[in-house]
Amino acid sequence: MLVCKSRSALQAALNSWKAANKSWGFVPTMGALHQGHLSLLQQAKEEQDLTICSIFVNPTQFNDPKDLEAYPRPIEKDIAALESIGCDLLFLPPVEEVYPSNWQAPVVPLDGLDLPMEGAQRPGHFKGVVEVVYRLLELCQPKALYMGQKDFQQYAIVGKMIRELQLPVDLHCAPIVREKDGLAMSSRNIRLSPQGRALAPALYQSLQAMQSASEQENEAQNLLHQAQKSLQAAGIQEIDYFEIVDGYNLQPLKSLENTNFAVACATIRIDGVRLLDNQILKKI
Repeated sequence: MLVCKSRSALQAALNSWKAANKSWGFVPTMGALHQGHLSLLQQAKEEQDLTICSIFVNPTQFNDPKDLEAYPRPIEKDIAALESIGCDLLFLPPVEEVYPSNWQAPVVPLDGLDLPMEGAQRPGHFKGVVEVVYRLLELCQPKALYMGQKDFQQYAIVGKMIRELQLPVDLHCAPIVREKDGLAMSSRNIRLSPQGRALAPALYQSLQAMQSASEQENEAQNLLHQAQKSLQAAGIQEIDYFEIVDGYNLQPLKSLENTNFAVACATIRIDGVRLLDNQILKKI
């Protein structure tokens, strides 16, 4: 696997790939890789000639400096994981290579996609996401971008950016990869205490129960009330949000009858760690 830490080294590698008429898929990450990340790269390997993974802990999408400082950075372990699945290139840049002083981010109208849920909890977060994904696409020039469903709002916003700027890249959304007990894989899971880790699957269980209930119940408020009661009964008290939204515009739904794409999105806190998950309730 080729490791590039500078724009010039990356460009040299891409030039040789272009000369050989190769296509490549791209998976942007902030490191602390788990099977969810690796599954995205495996999908890219199946569908493209070559694969690029970036590891870049982007400072502009953290609104809490302590969160940025605490973010895990096990780079040797990450490199070994990428090599084990046959990733072709790792882009591992310092901040100044991604954001040189003369670079300016494009203005992207997001039509309010960035305001609810994670946007309300983490002001400015999605501005940073749009900025870094655009910049990494600019540098890595992939045919296809692979992202996971776990960060559903992020996926929707990146899709909006690609459409607005008419970027020449295909966006693929891969299903959530879960632990055996249902917990969505996340780099943050390692920060849970043993007691917190045992409690965490209750979020997925509540989403599964909601999906089953939605076969008979269309009113969003009733579904949400049942889910929140089940989380509290399991011992989870900190719920940042639990919403059922339209999968296209992320607006809250009153009834599942009002859309052909309904997604339940939730974030809870255990041991001070924010855990995200979602469940597609309806898609026609």
